[in-house]
Amino acid sequence: MRLSTAKIQNATAQKKTVRLFDGRGLYLEIAPTGSRWWRFKYRFAGKEKRISLGVYPDVGLKKARDRRDEMRKLVADGIDPSAARKQQKLMALDATANTFEAVAREWFEKHSANWEASYSVKLLARLEANVFPWLGDRPIRDIKPPELLSVLRRVESRGVLETAHRLMNYCGNIYRYAVATGRAERDISSDLRGALPPSTPQHHASVTDPEGVAALLRAIDGYRGSNVTRYALQLAPLVFVRPGELRKAEWSEIDLEAGEWRIPAERTKMKAKHIVPLSSQAVAILRALQPLTGKRALRLSGRTQPRAVHEREHRQRRFEATRLERLGNDRARVS
Repeated sequence: MRLSTAKIQNATAQKKTVRLFDGRGLYLEIAPTGSRWWRFKYRFAGKEKRISLGVYPDVGLKKARDRRDEMRKLVADGIDPSAARKQQKLMALDATANTFEAVAREWFEKHSANWEASYSVKLLARLEANVFPWLGDRPIRDIKPPELLSVLRRVESRGVLETAHRLMNYCGNIYRYAVATGRAERDISSDLRGALPPSTPQHHASVTDPEGVAALLRAIDGYRGSNVTRYALQLAPLVFVRPGELRKAEWSEIDLEAGEWRIPAERTKMKAKHIVPLSSQAVAILRALQPLTGKRALRLSGRTQPRAVHEREHRQRRFEATRLERLGNDRARVS
């Protein structure tokens, strides 16, 4: 006899498991604890099997019958319902583990060790602010090109077109990583070439005429601050290195006899050792600078001043260190 809602509600738990059959493989299993589970019994490949269809009353009688009918269709098509359900669970787990954000963060972790810390922070912040809120929880293989374009146009609408182009480049790298690791079929960002207006580079104000360069050099020669900063300012145009590389230089890196300065890879932007030839003028400045900074470092900060240096210079060092950074910016504009 088929089950009814009244019969189910009137059934009580016993010392042993009770099974109330509805027909065509469906039955309600009542455990001694009182829990009630819908089960579907079937035969596949000559073996009797069972699969759960849900808990009563969350799954009512009608819904249990509908689920049973779906399972019977699978069996009729030669598909094991238990195996099909396991496959669905695996696909759901795969989708969760392979969202755009999960893959992007994995790509970031793999590559960020080779980047400057400031670049890494900025890149991840851009993704977190502009991409993850809209695409982060989506399986990366399910995202379509128009969806990615919609995210980029949202950035473009804020008037930061260069950022939109950078984000498209980041997403392209993420998708190529996903393809290489089997999480995506192809790089969908390649379909968006030409979809964004070209980004017009903005040039910073720079010294481009000989008179301007001469004025800058005269300003350096006329500086009357601390001796260490003055020598560093004079040295900067002769070596053309990044301000941070000059400010953090070590005497152990400099060979005054050979006229060479070997900057270690960890302090260069490209992470490669950089050899700077030193002119006779640069060597002369360094020889004058050495008694003021000690035997180890040329640094503009830290305890490098000997007692002979006036106390006023020591107090002004932190303030005047920024002048070297400003010079580096002006020198970069000249180049």
